[in-house]
Amino acid sequence: MAEVVTKGTGEVERTADRAQVDVTFEAVGAERSEAVSMLNQRISAVEPLLADFEVRSRQLSVHDNWDNNQRVGSRAQQQYVIWVSDLDKLDGLLADLVQNEPSWVNGPSWTLVDDTEAIREAQKEAVADALRRAEGYASALGRRLGPLLRIGDTDGGAHYSPRMASASFEMAGPAGMVDQLNLKAQQITVSASCTAAWSLLD
Repeated sequence: MAEVVTKGTGEVERTADRAQVDVTFEAVGAERSEAVSMLNQRISAVEPLLADFEVRSRQLSVHDNWDNNQRVGSRAQQQYVIWVSDLDKLDGLLADLVQNEPSWVNGPSWTLVDDTEAIREAQKEAVADALRRAEGYASALGRRLGPLLRIGDTDGGAHYSPRMASASFEMAGPAGMVDQLNLKAQQITVSASCTAAWSLLD
């Protein structure tokens, strides 16, 4: 039985409703215990700022610093991954974090809290695209398109990505500059792709 196989793609856009912020605080000391103690003092002011947010992870790193094979003290770092679902609080959170002088901030990066509806819509678009292509080939051959034989994801199926990359910066400027960054929720492009096969009828 003759068949026609086509690939289809679909895309929809949705406004992001969750932001992720990665932030690192660090301290140095002559010994590792001193570095950790100083770090604890720093993050004691940070933890209360996170009470209204979902902290996805806290990761502690402690290591020695070396210069020309000589140990020159120790460094302790605390890394946070923070999810912000109430985007009205994002600017305030970033401003508060910067006031506490982190060594590094990456974000916000944008996601959807629930991408189910968007993925299904993109999948519908992908199937419709594959069908249009199959109908075109059938018509070009002077044949009729028969029933669907099989269908599956292509290139990993559905995925989504922000239209723009997230911001990342080291803390070198005044904390008051955060409110000038205009960190608005980005559009998320949700895409899906499929491969489908239909029978060809006389």
